Amino acid sequence: MLQLSADQCRHLRSLAHHLNPVVMIGSNGLTDSVMREIAVNLDAHELIKIRVLGDDREARVQFMEQICAELGACPVQHLGKLLLIFRPSNTDKPKIILPKQKKAAK
Repeated sequence: MLQLSADQCRHLRSLAHHLNPVVMIGSNGLTDSVMREIAVNLDAHELIKIRVLGDDREARVQFMEQICAELGACPVQHLGKLLLIFRPSNTDKPKIILPKQKKAAK
């Protein structure tokens, strides 16, 4: 799984500010059809917002971990009932160019 730096997460959050959620996870949780819909939207947009209905914070954390593990995506932000997830495109022309990771100080 791809690891994002703090700068890259900040950049992605700024890009996602105007986005609307494209997938909603309802009371049935992460069904196969919901996972397929998330995968299709990640392929199309690279960066998506997902709205989780329900008040269980632990369930939202588990949903984010499961989505990222199964789809090879990166968690960007979990804010309230919104999950922000990024998966770079496998094509030669990515839609989103991430800032370069800074080298760690020695």
